[in-house]
Amino acid sequence: MNPFVKWVGGKRQLIPKILELIPKKYNRYYEPFVGGGALFLELKPDRATIGDINPMLINVYIQIKFNLSSLLKKLSELDSVPCNKGLYLSNRNLFNQKISSKEKDSLSAALFIWINKHCFNGLYRVNKKGLFNVPYNNKTEGNSFEQQNLKEISRFLWGKKIIIGDFSKTCSEVLKNDFVFLDSPYDPISETADFVDYTKEGFSKEDHIRLSEEFKRMDKLGAKLLTTNHNTEFIRELYQNYEQEIVSVKRMINSKADKRTGTEIIIKNY
Repeated sequence: MNPFVKWVGGKRQLIPKILELIPKKYNRYYEPFVGGGALFLELKPDRATIGDINPMLINVYIQIKFNLSSLLKKLSELDSVPCNKGLYLSNRNLFNQKISSKEKDSLSAALFIWINKHCFNGLYRVNKKGLFNVPYNNKTEGNSFEQQNLKEISRFLWGKKIIIGDFSKTCSEVLKNDFVFLDSPYDPISETADFVDYTKEGFSKEDHIRLSEEFKRMDKLGAKLLTTNHNTEFIRELYQNYEQEIVSVKRMINSKADKRTGTEIIIKNY
């Protein structure tokens, strides 16, 4: 199984390293910032709870799980028409109508996947009104989905709990020996490098502090915790009492080639 969307901050390139650090044994798996689900789909945990605060993203998981045939039909219809800027903007407008009316159905999910394949760099970015505003990537042809991959994900999602909401809601039932992977929006590495607009609320310094408190709460319960972030002084200080490892990464989203490398930090409590 592979992620059905490209996601900023996705963990595909870090998966080999993270797999080295995964606990050998754990009870249940929790991922409150699931995004594209790269690690979740790689690990294939038997018992799992995933969540995200982005309702349109979680709707895709729900539609894949419960309404796959309708989703596949609508994706096929969207892919049957060669894309151009006018069609992209039309479908983006339709998607934003779905956001405004809070319609979470199979068409909303299909538009989410289709737009992800036709927008610039696979970004999911919204404005202060919560409306999607990423421009067209000029891609005219090619499928936006792999049918067999979605079928396998659909089967896998049965028996898994899917939550729309804040990380504290997703983690509310974490107990001793559960494994929690926390891949929140990253702390900006500079004032001009801020990208947290997955939702209109964003993810602030206060949210990072709140997340570190949740980390400490679950640590006291005896849960096994692993989190990733930019290697900033702020993050290092928040988690100063836990094991930290610095790793090099490529950041293909940056438009400047000389800024496409950097370091991230992996923090764990075990």
